[in-house]
Amino acid sequence: MKLAWQNIIHDRARFSVTVLGVSFAVFLMVFQGSLLVGFLRAASRLIDVSDSDIWITARGVQAFEFGTPIEGRVREMAAGIPGVLETSRVCMAFAVYRTPNGKQQVVALVGADRNVGDRFPVPDAPGSPEGMSPDAVLYDVSDRDLIQVAALPAEVEVNRHRARIERQIDGYGAFLGVPFLFTSYRNATRYMGFRPEEAMYILVRVDRGYSTSDVQQSLRQRLPEVDVLTRDEFARKSRMYWTIKTGAGGAILTAAVLVFLIGLVVVSQTIYANTMENIEEYATLKALGASQGFVARIVLTQALICGAVGSILGLLAVVPCIGYAKSLIPWIYTPWWLLLVMVMPSLAMCSLASIASVRSALTVEPGRVFRA
Repeated sequence: MKLAWQNIIHDRARFSVTVLGVSFAVFLMVFQGSLLVGFLRAASRLIDVSDSDIWITARGVQAFEFGTPIEGRVREMAAGIPGVLETSRVCMAFAVYRTPNGKQQVVALVGADRNVGDRFPVPDAPGSPEGMSPDAVLYDVSDRDLIQVAALPAEVEVNRHRARIERQIDGYGAFLGVPFLFTSYRNATRYMGFRPEEAMYILVRVDRGYSTSDVQQSLRQRLPEVDVLTRDEFARKSRMYWTIKTGAGGAILTAAVLVFLIGLVVVSQTIYANTMENIEEYATLKALGASQGFVARIVLTQALICGAVGSILGLLAVVPCIGYAKSLIPWIYTPWWLLLVMVMPSLAMCSLASIASVRSALTVEPGRVFRA
């Protein structure tokens, strides 16, 4: 360890270049990872925050944003299945929003019954602020520039219907470039022109005395014309759609892999150059009887030291940058485990980069040190 450290700091300029290369690679990997995790989280956010166990959707619905109406009798039939504690409804459709100054904007309008869940953004949900109107409309603070209201409450129009925006919420920013508006289910169906008996999503809460899988199977047998999915299944289906079928998530993942490969090349070239510069020292060690394993450990230790120092600097740089990026990309998300997980690829990158260096150090002739 001491010998490896001395070899590194002997040429501090080269050591700095190696560390900066690793830091830059870690910075980009964490940033790209945050984009991917945030994208996946946003793609199923409204599904995950519901308190339901089962979602009933029209046949073939791929994601929450593309639901289609189903007959109201489906809800009545679902409520009669043994083990169903209660049902609720959620609907979502794109609508035309007119700001107080007359400008039009396409919005994603979401309506839900009050028993969907405490975390679901519904004006009349349990725990909502007192004085909140059941017909109120909510929007995320990150969409302030798109909603364009100077003060709350504000009178606006949604699909040529008068609406009243009463409150901002946080954590439900749009990832489609279209802002979300949230209101009650009754209000949303009026804006969308749905019939009162229609539903887009029927959410089922299962009694604790029953198995969710058994109730799901009973619902599928009773309602073969619709899809019956657990909350996790529908959330995963929605994430897979946005990640794979649209290519958006795949592009982010590809960028992260390319960052890793670029970092691998940069670090490999730097460590190899450092090893070749000190090749005489490795020849001396072998002439003094150092084993192959000892020489290999020195080269590997040097690479891991560069990886550890570079990873720390990269993490220190990326955290404040992601904090700033949230003002531009509200759905970007960096869980604590992502920071720890990204350290392992950086160390693996440095280990892989040292392979060529190890070969050169192991094949050097001990007699080289005695040549004039």
